[in-house]
Amino acid sequence: MSEGEAAGGIEDLPRVIPIFPLPGVLLLPRGRLPLNIFEPRYLEMTQDAMASHRTIGMIQPADPAAKLDAPEVYAIGCAGRITSFQETPDNRFLITLTGVCRFAVVRELEQDGLLHRRVRADYSRFAGDLAAPGPLAVDRARMLPALRSYFDHHGLSADWDAIDRADDDALVNCLAMACPFEPGEKQALLECRSEGERADMMQALFEMAAHGPAGRQTRIQ
Repeated sequence: MSEGEAAGGIEDLPRVIPIFPLPGVLLLPRGRLPLNIFEPRYLEMTQDAMASHRTIGMIQPADPAAKLDAPEVYAIGCAGRITSFQETPDNRFLITLTGVCRFAVVRELEQDGLLHRRVRADYSRFAGDLAAPGPLAVDRARMLPALRSYFDHHGLSADWDAIDRADDDALVNCLAMACPFEPGEKQALLECRSEGERADMMQALFEMAAHGPAGRQTRIQ
């Protein structure tokens, strides 16, 4: 399946969506998130989404250490549209979600025999997510040295040419989603009121985290 087009306005977004609670995983509007689906409940979730609105709500458990089957989740998530779908010979789904709009959880619905969870979503606070991004002036002279220090300290590598070529909006989205920030930090980035606020918060996280414990080798693309 090739990439589809996003919904045109708030009124086009589904009011009931399945949710995929994953700690430390962030989806932002216009961001792209590849997922390997293999658990029965999430296979069912994907099948149901493909048969209807092709929308899944990415959201984090409020307690990332919770071991419950249905942990409490944060009040804010991001709805993503399935824009790539592949079924593997061993019955997994490889999908890509493209972020459409953030949502607030109004309430969780009864499962009614389903394996996966669903919520009633309210997008009204985040209507601006559907608009074309405005100009975003990232202070790269400040961000890139902090980013290099952060990567070096935590054993990360990156395609610096791609980073230099990326426009500011794409760069902020990609780094916010890909960098191994703590779940609470990821949630704070999700809930920022604007891309500019998100860029400023991420800059502060780079500068603080560069002095934290070293991490294992990872590559950011």
